Amino acid sequence: MSLDCKPAMVERKEADDQPSFREQFCVPFLLRAQNSDGGWGYRPESESSVEPTAWATLALRQKAAQYPQVIERANQWLLQTQRTEGAWPASAGDPGCWVTGLACLALLDRANSPGAEILKGLQWLSDSWPAEGNVWWRLRQRWHKSPDTVVHQDHALRGWGWTPGTASWVEPTAYILILLRNIPERFYPSGTSKRRQLGEKMLSNRVCPGGGWNAGNPMVYGVPGEPRIGPTVWALLALSDNLNRPESTASLDWLERNYQHISGPGSVALAHLCLAVYGRPVPPLEPRLSSLYMENNFLSNVVVAAWACLALGTVPAWLGSAPAMEIEA
Repeated sequence: MSLDCKPAMVERKEADDQPSFREQFCVPFLLRAQNSDGGWGYRPESESSVEPTAWATLALRQKAAQYPQVIERANQWLLQTQRTEGAWPASAGDPGCWVTGLACLALLDRANSPGAEILKGLQWLSDSWPAEGNVWWRLRQRWHKSPDTVVHQDHALRGWGWTPGTASWVEPTAYILILLRNIPERFYPSGTSKRRQLGEKMLSNRVCPGGGWNAGNPMVYGVPGEPRIGPTVWALLALSDNLNRPESTASLDWLERNYQHISGPGSVALAHLCLAVYGRPVPPLEPRLSSLYMENNFLSNVVVAAWACLALGTVPAWLGSAPAMEIEA
């Protein structure tokens, strides 16, 4: 099975057989926005960066047979951008960081063994520990412990940060856990299975009271953190191999309650995708995205357009073991 998307399902058309919003707007925008070097910037004609390139590649791979040269150019740009230690930088000249997980996911083809570049990136991710949780950090926390400690959470549970040597955060941890779920454990570097378990426990520990996730602090000064759509979606998708987790159920309920109140197109697309993966009922997405497009022409943001493509297509195989389904039912 390739990384592209689960089989079956003819892409939905409108009743009058007009091209779908995805085919009429999202895909053409992404194709036009690809830079001459093969990558994508966050907006058309901006410098190529790893995050938008990875998302655009994953979105267009849903129909890879139609765009083989586009995908190949993107793959070559990603391969050329990898640093010697195995990591990927957010932009050219930057140090390696969290986008390494996205770059590996975009390059991964589950029909074949992970390539040397992916294995090198996986080794870097396995060796890249956040600051909190080590012995000296825990001792310092104990020495400075007071009744008004700002953040309450188990710092022994570590995931991944946005940059090496900083704190663990929800979204980079979720992206890397999704990558690890798509790679057979026999390819894991030593210690990676333990890292995966710690990361999953870290996400479970960081859920906000009442469900949902924010950037990473469920309680601050004793006050419950406010959940956010993006972190909640990615945490849920990272934990989707176990649909019965109590924190997942509470968070899905929160996401479902708040779905109709989401105003951002990227958040709407992500929430719709997540609820569909978990089998929660969702209204058709295309009319809502079409309305938002008429209001603010959101197709100037490559990442948002890629998320819209993913949400309007078939459920990507790399999001887990959910049965093959047409999201836009």
